[in-house]
Amino acid sequence: MSKLEEANEHIRQAEKALKPSFLKWRPDYEVAADEYSQAATCFRVAKSYSQCKDCLLKAADCYKQSKARFHAAKSYEQALLICKDMGDLSDIMQLAHTACNLFQQHGSPESGVAILDKAAKILEATQPHQALELFRRAVDITVGEDNPRHAAEYISKTARLLVRLQMYDDAADAIRNEIGMYQEIKHMQSIGRLTVALVLVQLARGDQVAAEKAFKELGYYCEAPEVQTLEMLLQAYDNEDVNMFRTALNSPFIKHMDVEYAKLARGLPLPQQEYTIPPAGVRANAAESYVSPNATKVDQAEAEVDHEKTKGESSQPTKKMEEKPDAAPSKPVQKQEQEDEYDEGLC
Repeated sequence: MSKLEEANEHIRQAEKALKPSFLKWRPDYEVAADEYSQAATCFRVAKSYSQCKDCLLKAADCYKQSKARFHAAKSYEQALLICKDMGDLSDIMQLAHTACNLFQQHGSPESGVAILDKAAKILEATQPHQALELFRRAVDITVGEDNPRHAAEYISKTARLLVRLQMYDDAADAIRNEIGMYQEIKHMQSIGRLTVALVLVQLARGDQVAAEKAFKELGYYCEAPEVQTLEMLLQAYDNEDVNMFRTALNSPFIKHMDVEYAKLARGLPLPQQEYTIPPAGVRANAAESYVSPNATKVDQAEAEVDHEKTKGESSQPTKKMEEKPDAAPSKPVQKQEQEDEYDEGLC
């Protein structure tokens, strides 16, 4: 018997278990669920993924009817993986949420977080917004379970995905929440690394003041290479020094950060492009300057006033030059009178 025939036989047994009879008044959901699960396994071996998915969903429904929530959640998890093998990602988010709800009802929130993480990794490359929603729900569950270390792990995944999506405001908030989780468990090394990430995100937002504030607030958690890199980076922005800015970004610490933060650092705007005032010049395709119709009259009046002023200033030196030759002979006449008086005295 082939696997397809075996799977069809299990389906017939499952349908038989769900039908009431003269001696069986209620459907036997447990037997039907087991038969559907075995049929799904046969279809998977035969690589008939569509029929495998249908059998898993029917098995999950039967498990829910029999109050076996954990097994129902596992059936939804297997259906999620079958969707991945089929290349059909449209139902993954809904299946992940349903499975997570059943795990929480069963009292296994860790398993619910694991299925959310698994589904988010599948969707992260092609549908990042859906992956972001799944990561955020995982954060809410772990925070509610008072597990700061796991919460920090999923907050970190959320922050990196926000940076990839260029949602820098939400990314800055997520990084601060992650820092708070690590402060709660006193993991100082991670706080120093996240301080650098927070400064980079604030600079990507275009808020240099917030970047400097974050460094002053959390800089004492950083190690010496991190402090040196951040000081050089912020000083480059203050001085609008492009060379210093590139030197800071080429530091080994920046290059060995997480991929998203390293890419963010390479894409930061240069200080000169962001803060310097562009030189004045003529804009292309600009409209002509407005000229008032009374401007010609005002220009003529000003020209006449300037002409009169220059004419008056030029006439004054000529009068002085005419007066100077009359005053020059006064000195020889005075000298002749002194010689006559001297001659009379000798006589």
